[in-house]
Amino acid sequence: MSGFIANGTAGDEERIENDGFWPSIDPITVRNRMRLTGAVAAARLRAAIVNAMLSVNAELAGWKAQQQAAGRATLADVPADRIDGASRLVHLYLRAVTCAAAAEVVERYRSYDSSGDGHQRADDLSPSIDELRRDVRWAISDLLGNRRMTVELI
Repeated sequence: MSGFIANGTAGDEERIENDGFWPSIDPITVRNRMRLTGAVAAARLRAAIVNAMLSVNAELAGWKAQQQAAGRATLADVPADRIDGASRLVHLYLRAVTCAAAAEVVERYRSYDSSGDGHQRADDLSPSIDELRRDVRWAISDLLGNRRMTVELI
């Protein structure tokens, strides 16, 4: 798949194959969903996506083993409602990986510019990073069927 991305092209952003159970990830889709411009190099985005896949896959390893023991070869085979032509579980997995990758990319902006403007931009992005990490947690909790809970100590 190729296409134009502002500040660059995405022709070299091939799908990232997963382990067979979890779906493959399209970097262009991640780029579009998270509004990441061509300022984020394809190699940097790919590394962030791979790291996100490794992290989410590891966190869901036990659940995956249960599903495979039940005879389900892929995430799409696990019974779930379908929305927009895909399993809700596939949507949740993609959301977890996409948000984790985006959080890593956004965090790296801190190292791009050490001027006062760069520090201000990094401070401005901090809530966004926290929100992305929260969305990862919620997507994984939803996939596992766990309740979301936020606890704050006073």
